Amino acid sequence: MIFRRRDRRPWWRIVADFLWPRGGWARAFTYVKHRVHRLPDPPDRIARGIFAGVLTTFTPFYGLHFLIATALAFVVRGNIPAALLGTFFGNPLTYLPIGVVSLQTGHVILGRHTPHEDEISRSLGGKFVDAGEDLQNNIVAIFTDRQADWHGLGIFYDEVFFPYMIGGIVPGIVAGLAAYYISLPVITAYQKRRRGALRAKWDALREKRAAREKAAREASEERKAERDPPAGRR
Repeated sequence: MIFRRRDRRPWWRIVADFLWPRGGWARAFTYVKHRVHRLPDPPDRIARGIFAGVLTTFTPFYGLHFLIATALAFVVRGNIPAALLGTFFGNPLTYLPIGVVSLQTGHVILGRHTPHEDEISRSLGGKFVDAGEDLQNNIVAIFTDRQADWHGLGIFYDEVFFPYMIGGIVPGIVAGLAAYYISLPVITAYQKRRRGALRAKWDALREKRAAREKAAREASEERKAERDPPAGRR
């Protein structure tokens, strides 16, 4: 394959790069910021795309964030590449607080008891494990005589996935709006400064070209004067 890496990374390197990219998260954030600033679209459309991407990170549909961000950006008429870059708001450093806030908000909206953060942390991992074991068992049950069991998946949906999906809407909108109103003036100022710099560069090139043409005309006139001296000097 043309785009396949020549040096295949081991699985532990892939996991390590996901948790901590080479150069650190500051470098990754700087890269995303420059990519957003250079998008060829009006600032308002770019900011709406960022809103869609940030909102998407508060949904529990991991693995589908790019598709959801694209759909939301299309609905709000935002810049789709900006929406995809906005999903980087969700990363290994922010997923835990996003999950905790979304779950607690979901339990409040659904009128359920809101457990403390330490209770969520202890019980959440077990529910993930139980759901994963049920999913694996039920897939095997399709091809064998093993009995399918949906108990763990049912608890996971009722106590984790559904509250997460409902509860992520409010903080997702709040975070998305904050990202919109923060990014809009920044992108506007950057694009104005970039246009000014490009205009100054273009003017400098035009002046340099005009100076070369003027010098060429003067040189041509001097050569012509040397070839054809005035009549009185012959």
